[in-house]
Amino acid sequence: MAGDDSLELFPTTPAPRPSKTEPDASSMGRHSAPLADRMRPSNFDEVVGQTKLVGPGTALRSLVESDELPSLILWGPPGTGKTTLARLLAASASTRIEELSAVVAGVKEIRGAVEMARNEQRNGTRTLLFIDEIHRLNRAQQDVLLPHVEAGTVTFVGATTENPSFEVNAPLLSRCRVLVLEPLGEGDLCALLDRAMADEERGLGNCGVELSDESRSAIASVCDGDARRALGLLEAAVAVHRRTEASGQLAIETVREAAGRRSLRHDRDREEHYNVISAFIKSLRASDPDAGLYYLARMLEAGEDPLFIARRLVILASEDVGNADPQALSVATNAFLALERIGLPEGRIPLAQATTYLACAPKSNAAYKALASAQATVERTGSLPVPKHLRNAPTGLMKSLGYGDGYRYAHDAENQFVPESNLPDEIGDDEFYEPKEVGQEREIGARLARWRRARRDERPDRQ
Repeated sequence: MAGDDSLELFPTTPAPRPSKTEPDASSMGRHSAPLADRMRPSNFDEVVGQTKLVGPGTALRSLVESDELPSLILWGPPGTGKTTLARLLAASASTRIEELSAVVAGVKEIRGAVEMARNEQRNGTRTLLFIDEIHRLNRAQQDVLLPHVEAGTVTFVGATTENPSFEVNAPLLSRCRVLVLEPLGEGDLCALLDRAMADEERGLGNCGVELSDESRSAIASVCDGDARRALGLLEAAVAVHRRTEASGQLAIETVREAAGRRSLRHDRDREEHYNVISAFIKSLRASDPDAGLYYLARMLEAGEDPLFIARRLVILASEDVGNADPQALSVATNAFLALERIGLPEGRIPLAQATTYLACAPKSNAAYKALASAQATVERTGSLPVPKHLRNAPTGLMKSLGYGDGYRYAHDAENQFVPESNLPDEIGDDEFYEPKEVGQEREIGARLARWRRARRDERPDRQ
């Protein structure tokens, strides 16, 4: 956030106007790090928002205080305190921390850290090996850690924003406890902002700027529970303010200028991607168009592939609406085709139309369940012979063997219906499709019930 210019923007004593002179060495050392880094908690009591994990009397804190630290995976969104927590876990006289980032580290760096830990172990010092972004290590790289975690050469702590179930291999995961860090609430973020504004040593306590209630709430609400973003935005907003005024109250317009366009937490192929699309589909299934539109907007604003959304709408139209409203599949398919042809931003309109139509349509999964039932029967009975009257007979030999014998053309029959069974005799009267009493499927069900009765009455074994 703040570069070299931040030294002038945050002087240790308020100045009547921003100074253009170079700051002294002590000021430079104090303010060269970003505000979020300077304001990291120095002990567990300063940690905000993760009380269930590190509050007084919690299991983890008790283990740390008794100098018994297990290997851990810290899982949570950005800015929830994973790195801070790892450093606090190592804040013991008998423990040193070795930090690596999986963005740049590989097998060589891991082995180097382990070798150093082995040397320190001989001197009675334990090593906490902290690897940030652990999900970026491939399976082979993760496997390098296993024997050293197992032997106790290192206490391993990994941090990840992704679901460990998918991103950490099973052997390593089985040797670690998984701790889930939650996004910070707006109240927690407001407390952090106030702390930063009051702290004269690490924070902005001497900057001469006041934080209004409106600006504080705006920063807290826009940062999606991310403490790093909140403190970074505060630092940037104060910097913008001090370009024109040496003191005064931080205006909401200045916060908006510093914030720019809101960035939503999302990804294309990881957990948040699946969380939001799952919420979208389940909202439509539950006939909630408002929730459906909300999650649609979330995905579009975050840059989700719109054709992925459209494909899911086509699937839902058949799976969850089905014959209760056969038009639903046409609406969804046409929305997909329209989006494919016109693209964004206009393509969001047919997506919204399909979303609201499907949410408000009557629901039936009868066709979906019918196929599953038929597949189960195929699995159970195998490749039963097709009844001869349904077989095609393009050759004389096939005709002589009875292929096609007795077949009656439905369009020549009364009401275009032939009351005979078309299933193999071994299956008998099995019924896979069970229409629901909803929408157009109610009429389909009544018609099908008449046909099924006629077929049962026509079977030879019922004569």
